[in-house]
Amino acid sequence: MTKYITYAALASLLLTPLIAASQDEETINDDFVDPLEQSVPVADEELLTEPLPEPTPDEVSEERLLAEFARYRILIQEGTLDEADVAAKRIVEMAIKVYGPLSRETANALNNLGIVQHSSGQYDAAIQNFTSSVEIIEVVEDRLNDALVNPLKGLGAAQLGIGRPDQAKKTFTRAAHITQVNEGPHNLDQIEILESIAETFIRLGDTKSARRILDRIYVINVKHFEKDPLGLLPSLMTRADWQHRAGYYAEERTTYRRAIRIIETSSNKYDPLLVEPLRRLGRSFYFVDLSMATLQQQGQVSTGEIYFKRAARIAAKSEDLAWRDQAETQLALGDYYMFTDSQNRSRKLYRQVWDFLSEDEERITQRTTWFDIPVPIQTEALPIATRGASMASPSDRDLASGKIVVDYTVSVRGRVRDLRTEAFPIEFVDMQRVVHREIRGRVYRPRIVDGVPVSSEEIRFEHDFSYLKSELEAIKEADARKAAAKKNGN
Repeated sequence: MTKYITYAALASLLLTPLIAASQDEETINDDFVDPLEQSVPVADEELLTEPLPEPTPDEVSEERLLAEFARYRILIQEGTLDEADVAAKRIVEMAIKVYGPLSRETANALNNLGIVQHSSGQYDAAIQNFTSSVEIIEVVEDRLNDALVNPLKGLGAAQLGIGRPDQAKKTFTRAAHITQVNEGPHNLDQIEILESIAETFIRLGDTKSARRILDRIYVINVKHFEKDPLGLLPSLMTRADWQHRAGYYAEERTTYRRAIRIIETSSNKYDPLLVEPLRRLGRSFYFVDLSMATLQQQGQVSTGEIYFKRAARIAAKSEDLAWRDQAETQLALGDYYMFTDSQNRSRKLYRQVWDFLSEDEERITQRTTWFDIPVPIQTEALPIATRGASMASPSDRDLASGKIVVDYTVSVRGRVRDLRTEAFPIEFVDMQRVVHREIRGRVYRPRIVDGVPVSSEEIRFEHDFSYLKSELEAIKEADARKAAAKKNGN
């Protein structure tokens, strides 16, 4: 178990139990942070005033652990990751000496070590440490102890990282069950875990099961916020995001409409809170819901205009809305007109936003971000792996990386012109066709110079994907057979 302890980058919230043991310092929260969204905490101000001395190898105590942990946090804050790695290794070794290998403190250290290994892409090592943390807690506590939730969440995230959503689903399901046993069937702590389960289903291509989990999340939130409708808004916005990812655009729109009704009922029809759901509702009409009949889909894009325009009107009249939100709302309406090829309208709005963002340095910086390069108004997800590589682990020796390179021009009308694609290796023509088709169908917000759209030439887009070497060999063999048959006149 301790063999993997020697690697490391021990990040967020490491050795919380050890710090809590010191009577002179405040307790630090040891809650798990999703490695995909993790932010590294910094030490208290008094700990950051001056560097601490290097600990001597033989000096192992709770006080030394606290000092080493403070030093580690300074290194993380400064971005000195190599030294932080060394410090992290030392901390884990010291924790084992002070508390023993079978202790909650060591389990927590292994858990947090796994978090950082996940963040640095070392999924196999992270899996080993999360698994060890789970095993220790099962020994010193029991198999339903709520302390298991954090390392199980980390283990599931790492399993997703190596491309094994099937394993991650089982791990997250166990974590959710433990929260239900300890906190009740409708506890809010399980929401994040249920969202992770939904993610595993989406990666497995099982959107129906993902929707079932999302419905369960929704029921829990509705029950909890029964007497606080506005408190339900964040969960509704999250629900809509997930529905969008799963391709249930009609249901996404229903969710946004409910959020809009809640705000209107609780406040009024001009509340600035309406701007964001209205803007997102308008964007949802760029996408076609394949679960809807063809006749229902007709005219869907044009429907989005009413929501963009209403959001823009509310934003223009709101004195409480931040300038960036005001500009983004006007820009969204301009993008809609560019998408529908209403050139005069889009240019008028782009000019208005340009002028609005030219008033001070901060706004000019934002103007550069939005207008200096062409920006796609709507994009579809591209496959990141071939069929064979989609379920392979990143450590699979048969796995290799390919690339599709696309060169093109974006016209003043936001359309793609002069598109050329290449595949590396050249044999992956199917992947090349998919990327070619997606880029060709995109509509862009063109580059804006002095408030006026201009064309942009020599735009390059590179799409990386994974494939199996055995797949490449099979394609080459098939091509050779076709060439031979053609040569022989068959």
